[in-house]
Amino acid sequence: MAKGNPIRVFIVDDQPVVRQGLTAFLMAMEDMDICGQASSGRGLLHALEPAEADVVLMDLKMPEVDGLAATRAVLEHNPKARIVVLTSYHSDEMVKEALQAGALGYVLKNATAEEIAAAIHNAMADRRTLAPEAADALIRISQAPASPGYDLTERERDVLALMIEGLNNNQIAERLVISTATVKYHVGNILSKLGAANRVEAVSLALKEGILD
Repeated sequence: MAKGNPIRVFIVDDQPVVRQGLTAFLMAMEDMDICGQASSGRGLLHALEPAEADVVLMDLKMPEVDGLAATRAVLEHNPKARIVVLTSYHSDEMVKEALQAGALGYVLKNATAEEIAAAIHNAMADRRTLAPEAADALIRISQAPASPGYDLTERERDVLALMIEGLNNNQIAERLVISTATVKYHVGNILSKLGAANRVEAVSLALKEGILD
């Protein structure tokens, strides 16, 4: 970004009032501009490339394509993209998965306008920003003893349970109210962590080892 040019921010959130509020205070800042908005990850993926955003403010819980899946998809297409998660949720697993997906920041929606602006500036400098709750989550994760079950996340265990029931990806997506792309991502992780070549082998191993017990 050339010196003097505003930071182009793209806002992704399924709540119109949140998008409006973020737009209002960011547009009031001399060094920031809103280059686009979307109400879901799918909307972001359709609009982001022509918008040429510098930083994406990404909600996590959204319909169609959630924030985690959208983050992975954006960074797969453009590894230099800068994504700051802005969410109401801060479970240990969500924080871990968001950062593993490539987000540079994890900020809660109760943050002040100044804190959100600071997270955007940090992202432009390729620096991380973590809300205190997110930092605490990482500390808990680092201190937790290794757990049995091949280190599957909570969501991966949910998907594995439905695989055991015999559901396909579309059916799992409907049951968990997530996108098919997200299901495929979780299934891939499950196969990798279990060292399984396919779904049948993964299910067989899960039953044999009692991974979900």
